[in-house]
Amino acid sequence: MQTKPISAKKQWLFIKKVVLFTFTSFGGAQAHLALLLKYFVHNTKFISEEELLELNALAQVLPGPASTQTLVGIAWKVGKLKLAIITFLIWIIPTASVMTFAAISYAMLDQKQKFIDILHYIQPIALGIVGYGAFKLGKKVLTNQISIFLAVGSIIATLVLKNAYVFPLAILIGGMISSALATPTEESDLRVKLFSNINPRKLIYFLGALLLFALVGAIINRTSPFSLPIRLLENFYRNGILVFGGGQVLVPLMFTEFVQMKHYLAAPGFLSGFALQQALPGPTFSFSSYLGALSMKNFGYGVWGQILGGVIGVVGINLPGLILVLFIVPFWDDLKKISRIRYSLAGINAVSVGFIIAAFILLLIPIGINWLFILIMIATFLTLNFTKISPPIIVLIGILIGYLF
Repeated sequence: MQTKPISAKKQWLFIKKVVLFTFTSFGGAQAHLALLLKYFVHNTKFISEEELLELNALAQVLPGPASTQTLVGIAWKVGKLKLAIITFLIWIIPTASVMTFAAISYAMLDQKQKFIDILHYIQPIALGIVGYGAFKLGKKVLTNQISIFLAVGSIIATLVLKNAYVFPLAILIGGMISSALATPTEESDLRVKLFSNINPRKLIYFLGALLLFALVGAIINRTSPFSLPIRLLENFYRNGILVFGGGQVLVPLMFTEFVQMKHYLAAPGFLSGFALQQALPGPTFSFSSYLGALSMKNFGYGVWGQILGGVIGVVGINLPGLILVLFIVPFWDDLKKISRIRYSLAGINAVSVGFIIAAFILLLIPIGINWLFILIMIATFLTLNFTKISPPIIVLIGILIGYLF
């Protein structure tokens, strides 16, 4: 069902709802879905509940930020491309700006003990949040032997191989196994009809951008001032293509590549930024702006270079998902009928759980045997699991304790 174009007055109302959503969207993708229902379905009826749930399902199948893709898909249905782009910018700019500023502040103040003390308790809280995310997603996804096998395999592959290309290969294998075991076999005609509607040039542009960034990043002189920005753009764009499952999967991908493999930044800085992100509304993927800015600082770039790093991070990580959702939404009614796509999601989610568990292990190693941190981590996990207290409140409490004590 295609929504008719709306008047300028209703477009302004839609933008107002996007602003409200942006500044109240705490709690991750599941909480975001409830707010999307409130702001765009129940209160205003911009789209139907069925359309929203279908867009959300599409976002779960595609790589990239699920909440961002769902919101942009709603905007496209309501006001086509122009409104979709305006909505995307309203959604990402506030949190990305705060995270970039936080990275610059962290970089400028990292020699001052008081600043370090304020963030002292943030690291174990962040670990508790990651552990809780793995537990909740694992309960939902690891429901049979195949899913458990795929999750364990992805944990072992991540810990043993420690290579950025483990992630795309594991996601591909997990999706193929799940799809092969669960999909009916009567859909060849539908697939031919659907993919005959795809413009191959757009796919070439999409993948060609990744190859271009990778090629330029590989051949450019590492001493050139342009080297790191180009390599960061390739890193973020590539991970934007590979991230299935939302923000909780972004963390292990980024930690393994940026901290463990490439040493763009240290574990304490990474954890502090992740915990701060949990205290902010908006997209979790804006964490990439923090990583980009802090990486640029650690390689000797000044404030303007760090701002550039923040822009590269948030644009690079979001661009693949934005292109995909705007490319696919117009023929989603056909795409959603293909069972092979639906059934591959179970394997992809199982692999994603493995990534999160592996990230938890890798994040835990630098802390070592610190009983206070372990108790804080366990307390964070139990609080999230048995109460309705949200991560932002826990993070703010941790910052307050660090400031006072």
